Amino acid sequence: MSETAPPPTATARIFKMPSLGADMESAAVLEWLVQPGDLVQRGDVIARVETEKSDIDVEIWEKGRVIAHLVEIGEDVPVGTPILQLGTSVESTDPISATPAVVAPSSSSTGTGPAPAQVRERVFIPEPVAEHDLPPTSEPARDLRASPLARSMASALDIDLATIAGSGPEGAIIARDLPFNSMEGTVEAPAKSQPVAIDRMREAIATRMARANHEIPHYHLERDVDLGTAMDWLERSNECVPPGERVLPAALFVKAVARSMAEHPNLNGFWVDDRFQAGDGVHVGMAISLRTGGLVIPTIVNADRRTVPEVMSSLREMVAGSRSGSMRSSWMHEATVTVTNLGTNGADRVHGVIFPPQVALIGFGRIAARPWVAEEQVRPRPVVTISLAADHRATDGATGSRLLSTLAHSLEHPEEL
Repeated sequence: MSETAPPPTATARIFKMPSLGADMESAAVLEWLVQPGDLVQRGDVIARVETEKSDIDVEIWEKGRVIAHLVEIGEDVPVGTPILQLGTSVESTDPISATPAVVAPSSSSTGTGPAPAQVRERVFIPEPVAEHDLPPTSEPARDLRASPLARSMASALDIDLATIAGSGPEGAIIARDLPFNSMEGTVEAPAKSQPVAIDRMREAIATRMARANHEIPHYHLERDVDLGTAMDWLERSNECVPPGERVLPAALFVKAVARSMAEHPNLNGFWVDDRFQAGDGVHVGMAISLRTGGLVIPTIVNADRRTVPEVMSSLREMVAGSRSGSMRSSWMHEATVTVTNLGTNGADRVHGVIFPPQVALIGFGRIAARPWVAEEQVRPRPVVTISLAADHRATDGATGSRLLSTLAHSLEHPEEL
């Protein structure tokens, strides 16, 4: 018998920090959910990371055995940085010597890998914050582990992180450990008005929308569409369907947008480096408002290839997951166009702002009974106003008008979707 273990049957692979949005530049690992020696399957959650918007559980889309962690918890690293070493061989868990592992393997390992976990995105809820002074400390500096958000908030509030006990992974300090969370109404207001830390989601939205208004020359178009035929079609389609599986108008809107974008590709893509780049498919981002404020935009990939019931299933899952804080990293695919439906909130029409680097946003207002001329008679019909915000650098109004005409035709003939 050989005294040495056989070499791995295949080389190790590297899993890199994924991009979870067009404006994401970096993220920090808050917690490892797999340890060296664990087996992982497609769709397993391997880590929880912190971005400037929120915390997201990251899924892996290949299987193998974890060899080593390549970044420390709390370390902010750019997108594309190697963070995990994954072996294709189940016989060996030895790290490749050329790639140092900076996190020691767990002292115990089941060897069976984690059960597939539901991905959650924790949305930060802003709380009242008062700036306060802390007594200086003369203790020597210690090796502090703190999330990027906790560090930025501590800096804004002049809090010495050395005085804070962390409750995060491996004792890391996270935002909720900062004392302002438990000192509401007990600290005197500062003599001068000072900036306070704000909800990171709202800050990210503000930054992106300010960029959009500054950089994108918008043009706006509208089209009223009679939804009488579509509503009748939905009623017939839902007759024998359980309430939890019925198709809502929002699914028709998304599918119609996807079909129309496929026919007008100049509006389906991005403006990058002073030129238009067509999308590699029709990936529709759906703006979903959160009950705590802010919004998220999960993406339905290849929406034009899905049936209306499949779109409805995705929408139902995304809305429920987003509003319960259970976002999946697989929903964070780069959208080629965004849809916003504010009709359920009572808006008649939407004058939207494009999410860069996209070149179009389509909005739907409320469905309301309006007088409509049909067959030389004026009758009340369910009508929706569809709006288009488009980037004038990529297209002109004629292209946008043709898109709205195609979209109207699709909604007037739902059986073709």
